[in-house]
Amino acid sequence: MTVPLDRHYLVELQVSAKRISQLRRIVAAHLRHWSLELHVRPVCRAAEELLTNVQRHVGEGHRCVLELRWTGRHLTVSVSDEDSRMPRLRDGGGGGLSRVMALSDSWGTCRTTDGKAVWFTRYAESPCTTGLLPPAPLPGGRTFVEGPVSGSGPVAESGPLAELV
Repeated sequence: MTVPLDRHYLVELQVSAKRISQLRRIVAAHLRHWSLELHVRPVCRAAEELLTNVQRHVGEGHRCVLELRWTGRHLTVSVSDEDSRMPRLRDGGGGGLSRVMALSDSWGTCRTTDGKAVWFTRYAESPCTTGLLPPAPLPGGRTFVEGPVSGSGPVAESGPLAELV
C-alpha cells in the first residue's frame, strides 16, 4: 500500500481545559483518518499532557500551536508556546513529561524564536491491508462455506455473494 508522505495537521489555540478536551478528539479523528487506530489512545494521552503543561506552567488563555506530522513511518506531535522557560523532567517522575516519555519512542524540547517547542515521536508505520480479505470467487465458479449444518459436505453460500455465482 502506498501512503502519501508527510501528512500534516496544525492548529493554533488559546489553551484552556475545554480546548484541550476538543483537541484530544480532533487528534483522535486525524489518527483514525490516517488509519492509525492503534496509536489513538497513547498519542492523545501524550498530546493532552503537553497541552496541560502549557495550561499549568504558561497559563490559561495563552497561545500555543499543536502540530501532527506523519511520514508513513513516524508520527511526530509537537506543542509550541511563547514561554522561553524550558520544561524539566522531574527526578521522581510522575509529571507530565514522564508520562510523555512512557507513551513515546522519543521526545525532546527545543527553543524557538518565539519560545519553545516540546515534541514526541512514535513509530507508526502504515498498516498493511493486503491479505485481510478472502479472495474473490472466480467468475462462473461457486462459493462454498464449511460449517456446522445438517448433512455432510460443504454448503453453497447464501446471501449477496450467492447471486454472483
